[in-house]
Amino acid sequence: MGQIDLEGLEFFAYHGHYPVEKEVGNKFILNVSIQTDCEAAAKSDRLKDALNYQRAYELIKEEMAIPSDLLENVATRIVDRLYDAFPQIEHAKVKISKMNPPMGGQIEKVSLTISR
Repeated sequence: MGQIDLEGLEFFAYHGHYPVEKEVGNKFILNVSIQTDCEAAAKSDRLKDALNYQRAYELIKEEMAIPSDLLENVATRIVDRLYDAFPQIEHAKVKISKMNPPMGGQIEKVSLTISR
């Protein structure tokens, strides 16, 4: 078993409950961990035997471009897309952080983690 970590993925997106969040957008940081069997890829040294993390990034980017009211919705969609694209996934975890959320005070970020 191996773990692929895509760390510090930065996106500007329009997720949020409040109208201002949908108008001005915000910066989001994602960390994604994918556990999968890496034995075949380790032996063959061929991309076709590996979980293509470039493709995983592209799927995440596509989901981040779809505005949502809740981080729960975004993170669940990302996990669903990863499992649909890569049936060899044993476990996946997505942590999404909204930077400087409009909560009426100085807050660096609010984060949500979904795993399956």
